[in-house]
Amino acid sequence: MRFCIAVFVLCATWPPALSVTRYSIPEEKERGSVVANLAADLGLEPGGLAQREVKLDIFSNKKYLDFNKKTGELYIVEKMDREYLCPAKPASCFLKLDVIIEKILDMNDNAPQFRRDAIHLDISEATARGERFSLSNAVDPDVGSNSVKTYHLSESEYFNIEVQTGRDGTKFADLILKQTLDREQQAVHNLILTAIDGGTPARSGTASVIVHVLDTNDNPPTFEKENLSVKILENSPIGSLVIDLNATDLDEGSNSDITYSYSLYTSEKTQETFNLNPATGEITVKGMLNYEDFRIYDMEVIATDKGANSLSGQCTIKILVEDMNDNHPEISIKSFQSPVTENIELETVIAVVSVSDKDSGDNGIVDLHIPDNMPFKLRESSDNYYELVVSEPLDREKVPEYDITFTVTDRGSPPLSDNETMSLELLDVNDNVPQFPQSFYTIRVMENNAPGALLSSLTAFDPDLHENQYLVYFIIEKEIANTSMSMLFSINPENGNLYALKTFDYEIEKEFLFHIEARDSGSPPLSSNMTVHIIITAVKAYSDMTEEPLEYDIFSDINLYLVIGAPLSSCC
Repeated sequence: MRFCIAVFVLCATWPPALSVTRYSIPEEKERGSVVANLAADLGLEPGGLAQREVKLDIFSNKKYLDFNKKTGELYIVEKMDREYLCPAKPASCFLKLDVIIEKILDMNDNAPQFRRDAIHLDISEATARGERFSLSNAVDPDVGSNSVKTYHLSESEYFNIEVQTGRDGTKFADLILKQTLDREQQAVHNLILTAIDGGTPARSGTASVIVHVLDTNDNPPTFEKENLSVKILENSPIGSLVIDLNATDLDEGSNSDITYSYSLYTSEKTQETFNLNPATGEITVKGMLNYEDFRIYDMEVIATDKGANSLSGQCTIKILVEDMNDNHPEISIKSFQSPVTENIELETVIAVVSVSDKDSGDNGIVDLHIPDNMPFKLRESSDNYYELVVSEPLDREKVPEYDITFTVTDRGSPPLSDNETMSLELLDVNDNVPQFPQSFYTIRVMENNAPGALLSSLTAFDPDLHENQYLVYFIIEKEIANTSMSMLFSINPENGNLYALKTFDYEIEKEFLFHIEARDSGSPPLSSNMTVHIIITAVKAYSDMTEEPLEYDIFSDINLYLVIGAPLSSCC
């Protein structure tokens, strides 16, 4: 009868894991007999036992079994005797065998992982090329070739990596700066770092590398324009905004905080006239602006940042004060000739006048006028100089004096004006002959008149003045029947009273006809004459006149001439 020996195979692995397999072997079976395929029962490839350094540990004083490392077969090395192995003759006889697998082959079943999904780095833009920055390494639970083998960085113009191997074989990457950073162009760089293991197929894990570029004060403040021109009206109120400067600095933080100031090239007068706000850059009016006093202000403003090594930029500003029509035009009488004779020649210069206006442009252009309907005109002699000349004949007897108002007006909006009045007096010239009210006088005289009787007052009028007005009366000599008129009549040379020097007889002398001359005292004297017709009336004829008595004719004439001549007599 053959008995079987039961072999218990206890499989042990590292880290510790146990499994039990049972085989039945007939005793006295030949050496070399195959009991089982140990590799297959352990779930390994035929050559897997050799790779894993498998050992057998038999709890007996003899080595009854062994295995083929290439094929994985478990075979008999020494015949087994059940009675020897189990002297107590139990129902079942067991031989305990431990299979120890000292080396377990890893499978690439884990991907590399970074401790953090994002790696943040702060790098100054002043960092030199070639500078290295350590990156957190990835970990892979797998071992051997299945562990992290290398790293890869996403494409970047500024960075690359260099893979290093630590003393323990761990792979890690250094980030290398290959080109100088510029925060103002790009403040943040987003990269992808990939860790790749050596398994087949390879597995990988990624992490974001976020590079924050730290600012350095490498940009000076700049103005939009380095040269500015600003216009402002004169008389602008204090505090009026002239310009709001706005310099910019591409840096950040205190490196971009800006203060404004005047440079040394800005005059004290300009600084006294305009205020510069150091914080905002606003330029406002500080003092009074007067175009006529100061028209252009030049200033240079400096914008300085607050960086450790401060940088600055400059801006030149030209402020042009614009004119307002705030100045009245002015008249200056350079010369004025008064009085003048009334017979002054045409185009004679009476006055020279200059005009001016402190304003500019249309506000400073002036026009000079005199009243219309005057016998004068203005003639421009040079810039802003005018001559007042006689344009029409003057006649003192019509207008003895002229009040000439010169009015100057600018062309501003609204226009401003000024005026000045000059009085021109005309001097008399003897240009008027004495004038009798009538050229022919008839005087009726009753015969038998008394010698020396007043016949009539024959006065003339002269519109001239003074000696040109003073008249002298004469009887123009004329003989009648060898008798001179001066023997018959006489005239008062001062007042023109005509007298009869003798008694007339109607039967002898019925009428007389002669001329009386009125002559002024001018130089040369002017004169005129009139005709006197004396009619002698008989007494009887006078008494027969009932409707028109003789005395009426005489006294009618006398009354007429007295009325006309009375004012002249008083003047003389």
